[in-house]
This record gives sequence, structure tokens and C-alpha cells, in this order.
Amino acid sequence: MAATLRVTTALPGEGVIERIEPARRPPEHNPPSRWGDRLFAAAALAAALLTLALLVGIIVSLVIGAAPAIQEYGLGFLTRAEWDPVQNRYGGLVMIYGTLMSSLIALLIAVPVSFGIALFLTELSPRWLKRPLGVAIELLAAVPSIVYGMWGLLVFGPILARFVQQPMQTVFGKVPLIGELFSGPPVGLGLLSAGIILAIMIIPFIASVTRDVFEVTPPMLKESAYGLGATTWEVIWKVVLPYTKTGVVGGVMLGLGRALGETMAVTFVIGNMNQLNSLSLFEAANSITSALANEFAEAAAGLHQASLIYLGLVLFFITFVVLSASKVLLMRLQRLEGAKT
Repeated sequence: MAATLRVTTALPGEGVIERIEPARRPPEHNPPSRWGDRLFAAAALAAALLTLALLVGIIVSLVIGAAPAIQEYGLGFLTRAEWDPVQNRYGGLVMIYGTLMSSLIALLIAVPVSFGIALFLTELSPRWLKRPLGVAIELLAAVPSIVYGMWGLLVFGPILARFVQQPMQTVFGKVPLIGELFSGPPVGLGLLSAGIILAIMIIPFIASVTRDVFEVTPPMLKESAYGLGATTWEVIWKVVLPYTKTGVVGGVMLGLGRALGETMAVTFVIGNMNQLNSLSLFEAANSITSALANEFAEAAAGLHQASLIYLGLVLFFITFVVLSASKVLLMRLQRLEGAKT
């Protein structure tokens, strides 16, 4: 029996009229196909597994390539300062020190400058200057590293030697302990020059990320602080930075990772000399990336090549430790924030 529906209609002057109409069937819809969802999920899973497989493959290949050096020196490779391909004796301390010190100098310079740029663009800059200045800073990130290296060697190095290194030697040269950092010939090459060039290279990355995270601070928070009588500095220090500290730490870690892995620019200006006789920032030094760039193509198969691959494995480990430390720091910051609330 067909389904029916009783319909009641009230007409003016005619009372209530009831009629029976056949019930309308709802339109039939085909059930959505799940093949598309399953295909997308499989593709996403494959991409994730491929990333993990590549990571494991890189680690395994580095370990296999460095196996002769690992068997010969073990962890003592990290504390040996000798690097002599003629005598076939190798140690990575000089390169590790150069990599870490140049990156530290870069961070000490780049982080305050990047913070200043980001705060100026988000809080203090006139509207007409904000966009051109932001674009100019982002364009610095597009400059090839070899251009930075050539500019550092041919232009910046002589300026640094004449107007920075020589005056610093005059002022600090005879100061105990501190004077050791500024000894050596002021030729514009060395750890200080490499650190400054790296700082110039990573400033666009840190400044861009920091500016973007500063801009996500809700205007209501800042306006409320201003309404309570806070100064611009107090708003920045007590409202903007606490709200965006996670993104700020991420931007700094991004810059540090860029500095640790930079090759060509550092190769041009660090001096490429394997020595730890002096801790002076003016002395020529070496880094892991510059050693790989200079020697890997000509390294003979055997202990020399394995030692270079061992250096690559050490750099991979340093980068991993830096990223892991940043994750731990972010988790701790979030836990402290949750405890406060």
C-alpha cells in the first residue's frame, strides 16, 4: 500500500479542509565513495614512510661510509686536533670547534638584530615603510651563498681588517684573557669574519619568522595593555614576546640550522686552516662543511674519505641535537605556561 500524507489547510471563510496526498519520497542519494579517502590516506602514509626511510637511509649510509674511521679512532676522533692527510692521521676537533664557534657568533649577532627588525616592522614602523623594508629583508634570503662568500672575501674582509680588527687589537690586545681572543694577524679572515657573514645570511630567516609570529598577537591584548598605561616596550616585553615565544624559538632554531649547514660562504672567509694553537677569533680556522667542500672531491678511498664522512655524520648528529633541544625547550615552555594558568 502506497504511503499517504494527511494535509490540513485553513481557508478564510471556508473553514478547514483536509485532503490526503501521496507522501513524497526523499530524493535518493548515492552513498559517497570511500575510495578517494582511502587513496589519499594511503598517499599521505606513503609520504610519511618515505621521509622516514630517507632519514634512516642517510644515517645508515653515513655510518657505513665512516666505518673505517669509526673503527680506527672511535669517539676519540671528536677530541683529536690533528688532521694530516700525508701521514694519514685524522681528528675532527678543529672542524667541530670552527663550526660551533662560527654558528655561535652568528647567533649572538643575528638574534638581537632580527628581533629589532621584527619589532620595528610590527610595532614602530610607519605604514609607508613597512612593506618595502619587509620585502627588502626577505630578498636577502634569496641571495646565493656563494655571492655572500665572494663579497665577504673581496669586500667585507678588507673592511673588517682595517676598521674592526685593528682597532679591537689596539683596545683589547693587552687585556688578560680577553686579549687572546683578538690576537693574530688582522687579515679579515677567520672565525669572526665567518660568524659575521653567517649572521648576515640568517638574519632574513629569523627576522621573517619572528615578524610573522609577532603579527599573530591579538590586537585586543596589546590595546588592553596600552589602555592600562603600558609603554610600547612593556607591551612588547610582557605581551608580545610571552604570547609568541614558541614561534620565536622556532625561528631562532631555523637560523641556527641554516648557520650550521652553510658551506660555500664559510669556505670563502674562514681561512681553511686546521689549527687550534690559538683561540683567537682573527686566526684562520676550519669548519666541517668547508673541510668537506675542499677535500672530499680529492680524498682517496680509505681512511681519508671515511674520516670526511665521519665529519658529515658528526654534523648530522649536531643538527639532530640542536633540533631535539629546541623541541624540549618548546615543550618545557608550554608546560610552564600551563602551570601558570
